[in-house]
Amino acid sequence: MELIAEKWSGAVSVVKIGAAKDEGGTRSNVITVGGEAALPFLPAEGALPNKPATAHEIWDITPPDWPEELNKAYKNVFADPVAWAQKCVKEDKARLLCVRLQGAHPDFGDKKPEDEAKLIGRLLKEVDVPLIILGCQDDAKDNLVLPACCEAAKGERCLVGSAVQDNYKTLTAAVLADGHNIIAESPIDINIAKQLNILISDMGLPLERIIIDPTIGALGYGLEYAYSIMERARLAGLSGDKMMACPFICLVGQEAWRAKEAKAPVSQFPAWGAEAERGVAWEIVTATALIQAGADILVMRHPKAIEKINKYIDSLF
Repeated sequence: MELIAEKWSGAVSVVKIGAAKDEGGTRSNVITVGGEAALPFLPAEGALPNKPATAHEIWDITPPDWPEELNKAYKNVFADPVAWAQKCVKEDKARLLCVRLQGAHPDFGDKKPEDEAKLIGRLLKEVDVPLIILGCQDDAKDNLVLPACCEAAKGERCLVGSAVQDNYKTLTAAVLADGHNIIAESPIDINIAKQLNILISDMGLPLERIIIDPTIGALGYGLEYAYSIMERARLAGLSGDKMMACPFICLVGQEAWRAKEAKAPVSQFPAWGAEAERGVAWEIVTATALIQAGADILVMRHPKAIEKINKYIDSLF
C-alpha cells in the first residue's frame, strides 16, 4: 500500500541568528532555523533543511525561584552572568545563548538600561556564540532596556524579544535600526499571532526576521493546547499564508520547571521518584513533544536535558 504524501504550496521562512565576521559581526557560528516545506519529520513530503536548535538560558541575576536540582547545575556562577555564559559555552558546548534580563524588572533590582547594555556588550566580547535577548516582561521597562541592548549589540544579528500586540512598536523600531531579529509573542492564539506579524511587517521588518513565540505549557499544563495551536499555525504557513510561515521559539525550561511535578520534594511525593531525575525528565519530554509540533528553537535550562534533546534531534535527522 502506497502512502499518500501531502504537497504544500508554502514554506517556513528562514531566519539567521548571529553574524559571522564576514557579515560584519563577531560570532563564531550562525544559527539558521526554519525553511521547512513539510510538517515535522516528514521528509518525503518536502524539504526539512535545518535542525531545531537548543539555547541555554542564563539570567542577569540569581534566579529567585529555581528549584534546588536546577540550581545545582549553575549555583557556582549565578553571581556572574558572564561566567555563567562561559560555562555554558565551554563546558556544555552551547552554540546559542538566551539571556533573560530579569534584573531590569522593578521588582527584581530595577537595573538601568545602560547597565543591561553594558552586560550585553561584555557577553558579546567574552563568548562568541549568537545571543537571544529577552526582556523582563515589564513593558515600560523593556521599552527602555531592549533598545539600549539592541544598540550595544548592533551588527551581531541577535534575536530580541518579546514584542506583544499592545507593545511592539518600540522594539520593532530598535531591531530595524540595529539589524536584529524579533520575537513576536502571542497568548496561545493563532489569530493574535497572525495580526501581530502583520503589524510588525507593516513597520518594515521582513518576515525573515520574525520568530513566533506561541507561548506554551509544559507536560500536563496545557501542552496539548499549545501543540494544537502550533500545528494549526504551521499548517496555515505551509498552505501559503506567509504571515504564519515563521519559525517557532518555545521557552521550554521556563514552563517545565514551574510544574509541581518537576520540583516538588520527594519527601512530599515519594511515589514520584527522585527530584534529580524527575525535573530533567519533565523538561526532556516537554521539549520532545514541542519538536514534533514544529518548534525551531527550544530555550532550555538543565544541561542534562539539553544534552539529551540534542541527541534526540540528531537521531531524528
